Amino acid sequence: MSTDQPPPGSPDDPFAKRPPEGGGSGEGGGGGTGGGEPPAGGAYGGGPHGAPPPGGGPYGQGGPYDRSPYGGAPGGADPLEGMPPLADNGRRLLARIIDIVIVLIPAFLLDWAAVGVQEGDFTAGRSAVGGIFTAGIGFLYEFLMARATGQTVGKKLLHLRAAMLADGSVPTPNASAARAAVLWLPAFCCTIVWFVAIGATVLVDRPYKQGIHDKAARTVVVRTD
Repeated sequence: MSTDQPPPGSPDDPFAKRPPEGGGSGEGGGGGTGGGEPPAGGAYGGGPHGAPPPGGGPYGQGGPYDRSPYGGAPGGADPLEGMPPLADNGRRLLARIIDIVIVLIPAFLLDWAAVGVQEGDFTAGRSAVGGIFTAGIGFLYEFLMARATGQTVGKKLLHLRAAMLADGSVPTPNASAARAAVLWLPAFCCTIVWFVAIGATVLVDRPYKQGIHDKAARTVVVRTD
């Protein structure tokens, strides 16, 4: 796995959303580091002694970071501002199917190798050992890939990625672990039923299409194309 990705949330993170154009530093941005004096009232052009205007952030009134992703004052900025569109349900479903197959193949083979064949019939996929392999492999697969780039194999093929709702960056290690745990640990006993339940929560959730795993990790799934 590539280690070239910058730390999640760093200024060089290619997934982190950017300030709205015209609201930050630079020409016409009010308080840029180029030529000219800052506007009256401080660097942010509104509050006394250089303080940001009430209810606003460093990017002006209604900036993208001035409220919690899970609620805030009416009229606050959408946390998705500056990020790509949310992934459509069809792409998410196909990406998840690809990921499930990728996890189940080695889990099936390990289960078969551990338990063997009884009376000419495979026990793989029906033993407790198989459930452990499925949950363990799935957790590591999801956690390591989400932490590295926000993309599993399925998401990469379908041009999707997981991103932190708060700032659009690659999921943090803690968020990646929470996402992977909610997704895969219950698969120990009920893989198909559990993923159907997760898919149902994605379908009904508004406005961010968050499944149970997204809620736990405070992530969303967005498009990369």
